[in-house]
Amino acid sequence: MTIDRRSLLKLGAASAAGLALPFNVFAQSGSELLIGGLVPITGAGAPYGSGMLKAMEIAVQEVNDAGGAAGRKLRLISEDAQTQPQAAVLAAKKLIEINGVQAILGTWASGVSLAVVPLTDAADLIEMNVSGAPALSTVDKKDLVWRFQGTNDRFGRAFAKIAEKRGYKRPATMAFNNASGRGNTDGFIRAWEEAGHGKVVANIVYEPNRPSYRSELQTVLAQDPDVIVMGSYLPDTTIILREWFQSGHENAWIIPAWAANPDLVKALGNEATDGIIAVDTVSNVDAASYKDLSGRYQKATGQALSDNVYAAMAYDMVISLALAAHKAGGKAASREISAQIREVSNPPGEKVYSFAQGKTAMDAGRRIDYEGASSRLNFDEYGDSNPDFGVYVVKDGQFDRVDTISLD
Repeated sequence: MTIDRRSLLKLGAASAAGLALPFNVFAQSGSELLIGGLVPITGAGAPYGSGMLKAMEIAVQEVNDAGGAAGRKLRLISEDAQTQPQAAVLAAKKLIEINGVQAILGTWASGVSLAVVPLTDAADLIEMNVSGAPALSTVDKKDLVWRFQGTNDRFGRAFAKIAEKRGYKRPATMAFNNASGRGNTDGFIRAWEEAGHGKVVANIVYEPNRPSYRSELQTVLAQDPDVIVMGSYLPDTTIILREWFQSGHENAWIIPAWAANPDLVKALGNEATDGIIAVDTVSNVDAASYKDLSGRYQKATGQALSDNVYAAMAYDMVISLALAAHKAGGKAASREISAQIREVSNPPGEKVYSFAQGKTAMDAGRRIDYEGASSRLNFDEYGDSNPDFGVYVVKDGQFDRVDTISLD
C-alpha cells in the first residue's frame, strides 16, 4: 500500500474523531499477532537498524517454528523510523491505524521514542525501545512501555564510575541538545557531585546540525579539563573531535559507543581517536540465548552480533513479548500481554533461554525467568531493564574492552 503524508494525516484525524475502526480490531481477530518493527534504517541510527530488523525476523521465525504464542503466529511489519521523530510518527500511525499492530518495537533515538509513545499509549499498545531518555520512565502511565537499553541516567552513572576509577579530577561535559544528550551528561554530573568529587569545570549544551562546534569546544577547553564526557551522536562527535585534534589540546574523552564507533575511526584516523573511551551496554554473552542468537545472526547477516548490541535487544523484545503473549492467552489484547512481561522476564522462576523452553515450562505450570541475549532483563517498576556497561579504549583503530561496569 502506498499512502502520502496528507492522506495519512487525514486518516489519523478521522481515527481520532472516531470515524475509523477501533484500535486493535484487526490484531485481536484471527490467528496472528501483528507486531510493528520501527527501526532506524536511515539517519544517525542506520549503522544499527538493519541488524535490529534482522534480529527481529530471527526471533519471529523462532516463535513460529515453536508453534506460536498461545496458538497465534507472529507477523512482523517493518517501517523505517529514519532516526527522525516526524518520520517515526507517520510510520507509527500507519502501523497502528492501517496495519493494526498490537506492539511497536525497536525505536532507537530518544526523540523518536518520546514522539511515538503518546500514540501507542493512546491506542493501548505495547512500545519497546532502546532509548535512554529519563522521561521515558515516567511518561507512560499505563505500564505499556519497555526499555531494553540502559537509561541515560545509568549511562551517566557509569561514566562517573569510569572517570573516578581512572583518576580524573577536572571533568567537563558536552551534550547534544535533546533528551538523550542532556540525560547522559546530567546523569554524569549528578553522580559525580553526589560522590563528593566537586563540580564539573564546564557544562556545554550545543545545537544540532552545525558545520562547526569550535566556539563551544573552545569554551570547554579554556577550563583545562582532564576529561570531556559526551552526550552525543556520531555526526556531531566527528566534527568536535576533528576540531579538538586540530587544537592540539590534550585531554581524555568518555563517549557513548553509538557516537564513538568504527565509523568515527574511519572518519578521523587512528591518531585522532587513539585513547578515546567508548561506553556501551554489553550483551549477556555468557547466556545460552546470546550464544544461540550469535550463530544465527552471523549466518543471516555475515556480521558479528557483538558489533550491534541493539540487535540482541531487538531479538529479546520479540521473545519476551511472545512469552508474555503465550502466558496471557490466545485472545489477549495488548494491555493483558504487557501485564505478563515481568512475570516471564523477572525472577523468581525457572531460567529459560529461548521461546520454546519458556513455552514448555509454562505449559507444564512452571513460572519462568527469561534470561535475554542482551541482558538479564529484570524490568523495574518503570519498565526499564538493567544491562551492564562495557568500557572500550581505542588503540590503533581497534576497540579493546578493558572493563565492565555493573550498577546493580
